[in-house]
Amino acid sequence: MNSLNNATILLVEDEPADVFRVQRAIRKANLPISLEVVSDGEQAVLYLSGEAPYEDRLRYPLPMLMLLDLKLPRLSGFEVLDWLRESTVKHLPVVVLTSSEEQVDIDRAYALGANSYLTKPIDFNTLFEMIQAIGTYWITLNRSPYARAD
Repeated sequence: MNSLNNATILLVEDEPADVFRVQRAIRKANLPISLEVVSDGEQAVLYLSGEAPYEDRLRYPLPMLMLLDLKLPRLSGFEVLDWLRESTVKHLPVVVLTSSEEQVDIDRAYALGANSYLTKPIDFNTLFEMIQAIGTYWITLNRSPYARAD
């Protein structure tokens, strides 16, 4: 199992209310992780590439998991997935966390390499349960290719 002490999740989300809800759910779930947040697809690519302003890997460590919205400014979540699978961090686990329930979006996300597809719940309790499950599986149990050694 992975240690949670060094776990970083990258949240790619442009809606401040959704960022707040995820942050709140992580706190409530008592997950000792670092949540890094970027608000568009272009920032996600810069972060994952280690390009300015994210070149300092002590301050901006590679995440063990990315939570990715699909409807983003600059580059969409689909474009981020497409870029990711050709990048040096192509094995990064990606959980799509979006409002779209369209089957075409689900199919496309998986075709581009998403590891999981979750629809953002409206109520906080369901989001909390979802974040708990994400933490348990993707951070605690799953072996990430980018886990940092203790």
